[in-house]
Amino acid sequence: MSGLNQIRTIQDLEAATYGNLGSNNLMKAYGIGAGVNQGIHSDSNAGAFSTNALYNLVYGQKVWSMLNREINAFAMLPKKPWSSSGWRVLIERAIGGTGDVLSITGGTGQGSITLNDIGGVAENAAFTTSVTDELSPIAPKYDTLYCSPKTIAHQFELSELAAAMAQIDDGIGDLMAAYREEVGVTHAEMMNLMLLTPMESLSDGSGANVGAANLNSLYKIVTNKAELENADGGNLYAGAIPTGLKTLYGKDRTSAANSWLDAYTDHGDYSGSRRPLTLNMLNTALRELQIRGASPKVILTGYDTIQALGELLQSQERYMGRTEVLPTVNGIKGVKGREIGFKVATYHDIPIIPCKEMGSTGSGSGLSDIFILDTDHLHFATLKPTEYFEGGIDSGDPFGVGKLGNRGLYRTIGEVICTWTKAQGKITNLS
Repeated sequence: MSGLNQIRTIQDLEAATYGNLGSNNLMKAYGIGAGVNQGIHSDSNAGAFSTNALYNLVYGQKVWSMLNREINAFAMLPKKPWSSSGWRVLIERAIGGTGDVLSITGGTGQGSITLNDIGGVAENAAFTTSVTDELSPIAPKYDTLYCSPKTIAHQFELSELAAAMAQIDDGIGDLMAAYREEVGVTHAEMMNLMLLTPMESLSDGSGANVGAANLNSLYKIVTNKAELENADGGNLYAGAIPTGLKTLYGKDRTSAANSWLDAYTDHGDYSGSRRPLTLNMLNTALRELQIRGASPKVILTGYDTIQALGELLQSQERYMGRTEVLPTVNGIKGVKGREIGFKVATYHDIPIIPCKEMGSTGSGSGLSDIFILDTDHLHFATLKPTEYFEGGIDSGDPFGVGKLGNRGLYRTIGEVICTWTKAQGKITNLS
């Protein structure tokens, strides 16, 4: 008999899988006279298996990851080529001021303007230079923002000996290939973590900025003067507001003159207790963002907040029916659910994407924070996409790495850019 016809017992399967079928090769792990197909599941060899054996044939080559390494926040962001290091933003209408809602008396020098001065002119009207006359000159106001790309890199190395021994006996085979796969996932995981780093983790308590070389965190982008100052009073920073948090794209967000950089935040009082999540919080946030002109595309939060939201909606279920929804954003899938309750897939037709690393801002433990993002104005500007480099003795250049081994490197260059912070929102300090 040959092939599968020879496999009748687990010993036969082990022997066929790991070789030496029908032989009686000596193995130090079992002692003299014990074959490959005798020491593993044979009662006659019970206790002969040595835990100190240098090599063991029962382990397979594949390394299975037991970790949840799903990438969501970074993968969800649109990727665009790096176009420039600075851009101009409109901070005041020609008439109408800087607020979310148009106000004809809200602009610079327009405190005494009336409905007679907003564009309707008399026949053969004369040009003037007075703001309050019918045909006076008007002009919008602009400001500039800028940023520099960040380099995110991770390297690994293997000795020539380790790579060679991995091909023998119980090694996992191509060790460089295994490291290449795992470090590649780690590279993406770390960029995802940078995006979800809470504000309080970006300070060392002395006002210094932590992780200045990392990508901009969504927590740093989606904030405003009120939250920064309240968080300082609530001792989330354990000291002064870090300069790196106050400054976004070259502007100080704690200055009243830069209120046009304020994102929408619902954070309550960080010095007090956390607030329970309510549907009114979400509805208010969506309404306020829409008043600003935003069009929210995705909601990011944690699994615990999704469950709490589902329970809130379930109590309001009023009709029978089933609509299973599995939302996606740039190929990233959310959780399957029913729009009328239970597991929530969308809220007001906005996909909800779970992020297991989502933070929970506030004192003590509580529900994960909620980001409501308009990704038309939020993206990862890519100067150089993720690339993999490898060199070393296997490629004939041990002098390049300076060791008898091989090195691999993943590198990505870019930065998270938000061209309209007022279109972004978040809800924090939830219980």
